[in-house]
Amino acid sequence: MVEDLRSAIECLMQHEGQMAFTDTPVDTDAEISGIYRHVGAGGTVMRPTKEGPALMFNQLKGFPDKRVLIGLLASRKRVGYLLDCPPEQLGHHLMEAAAHPVMPVTVANREAVCQEEVHYATDADFDIRKILPAPKNTEDDAGPYITMGMCYASDPETKTGDVTIHRLCLQSRDELTMFFTPGIRHLDAFREKAEREGCNLPISISIGVDPAIEIASCFEPPTTPLGFNELSIAGALRGCPVKLTKCKTVDEYAIANAEFVIEGELVANKRMREDINTNTGKAMPEFPGYTGFVSGELPVIRVKAVTHRKHPIMQTCIGPSEEHVNMAGIPTEASILSLLEKALPGRVKNVYSHPSGGGKYMAVIQFCKRVPSDEGRQRQAALVAFTAFSELKHVILVDEDVDIFDSNDVLWALNTRYQGDVDTVFLPGVRCHPLDPSASPEYNPALKDKGMTCKTIFDCTVPYALKDHFIRSRFKAVNMDDYDIRPMKELN
Repeated sequence: MVEDLRSAIECLMQHEGQMAFTDTPVDTDAEISGIYRHVGAGGTVMRPTKEGPALMFNQLKGFPDKRVLIGLLASRKRVGYLLDCPPEQLGHHLMEAAAHPVMPVTVANREAVCQEEVHYATDADFDIRKILPAPKNTEDDAGPYITMGMCYASDPETKTGDVTIHRLCLQSRDELTMFFTPGIRHLDAFREKAEREGCNLPISISIGVDPAIEIASCFEPPTTPLGFNELSIAGALRGCPVKLTKCKTVDEYAIANAEFVIEGELVANKRMREDINTNTGKAMPEFPGYTGFVSGELPVIRVKAVTHRKHPIMQTCIGPSEEHVNMAGIPTEASILSLLEKALPGRVKNVYSHPSGGGKYMAVIQFCKRVPSDEGRQRQAALVAFTAFSELKHVILVDEDVDIFDSNDVLWALNTRYQGDVDTVFLPGVRCHPLDPSASPEYNPALKDKGMTCKTIFDCTVPYALKDHFIRSRFKAVNMDDYDIRPMKELN
C-alpha cells in the first residue's frame, strides 16, 4: 500500500522502466533539471526531451546524507500505477474521490517520522539553504526553489485547513517568498484575513509525501470551494485518512510522514522582491514552457524550524514538465467531468487535459451525440468546461470514436471534421491565467489587462445529420491471443 513517498518509490520499482537512480555527485544549481530534461521530463520542456523514469540523485554536492527525487509523476502511466487506476480513467477516479472525501486525522508527534530530526531557526548555525537541497531549475532562476511543497494553513476565522502547492524561493537563512496566482488560491484568502487583523498566518510546508496528496492538492474551485480541505480527496483515493501532526514551533499541522517539513509564518504586511539575490528579473520555468518574470513584491514566510526524516529525500519537479501536467491536469479533468455529468448526463465520455497546455490551458472533450437534439450540446459542454476551470483557454471537441489521449487522432479530427469559419467559437476578453505570455495588451490590444484572453472552442465533432458520412474504416475483428507474435532477431 502506498502511504508515503518511500512506499510510492517501492511501488514503482515493481514496474519495469519506472524508477532509475544515479550515484554520480551532482550540483543542485541547475544540474539536476539539466540532466532530467533528457531522461524523462516531457511536457512543454524545451526539446530534446521525452517520457522516461523517475530519477533519484543519491549524491548531492554540499548535502551529505540527503537525496533528490525528480519526475515521480512525470508519466500518466506512472500516476496510474501509484493510484491503482488505468491511466485513461484517472479523471473519473479523482471525480469519485472528490465526491466521497475522507477527512485527515491527527497523530502524536512521537508517531510522526517527519520529526525524526529537528533544526530550530534560533540555532546559531541554522540556515535553510544549507539544510534543504532545493534545486535551481536553470541558471537564470531567482534562487533555489521548492516546487513540490504541500503548503498547509488554516482559515483564521473558521479554523478549517487547506493544502496547495506554490512556488517558494529560498531568500535568506530563515526567509522564503511565496507566489500566489491572483484571485484563486485558498491560502491567499487565509493570508489576507490574517493580514487585515495585523496577524501572521502560521503555515507548514511538507515536502516528499504520498503522491495522492500532491495530485489532490491541485483541485480548485468550484469543485473544491473555500473551506474544502483537499487532503480529504487524498484520503478517499487511499481509502484511509491522511495523517497530520502538530508542528513544533507554530500553531499548525504538517503531514506526519513527509520527508521534510518547514514550519513558519506568513508575515503580515511584509513583502520582498523575488529576485532580491540575483536581480535577473526572472523567477523560474513555469508550466507554459517559459521562464516566469518576477511578480512585484511577494509575501514572505519567516521560517521557525525545519524537521525531516533520517536520510531524507527532497522531491522536486521541472515547472514545464509532464509532472506538472499530471498534477494540475488530472484534477482539472475530474472537475470538468463532474460538472458535465450534472449538466449533460451521459453525453461526455472522457476529458483529457493536454500536455501542450501544461495541464491547464487545453482540454479535449469526447462527446457522444445520441439524438438529433444533441446537436449544439457539445458546445454547451465546452462552455461548462470553462466554468469548471477558469484557467482553461482552449477546448477541442471530438466524437466518441476519437482517442483523446492520442494527439494524432485529435489532429485527424481537426483536419477532417472541422471547418474554421463555422466550427470555431471565440469568447474574447475573458479572465484566464497571467503566465500565458500572449495574454496581455501588448500582444493583443483588445485585451484590457494582463491575464485576460480570447478563449476558443474548436468543434471537431461531426454534425449529427452527417454521422453516416464520417464512419471510420472498419477492419476485421480478430483475437490477438490466437497469434504468436515475437520480435524477429534475424532474417531466416
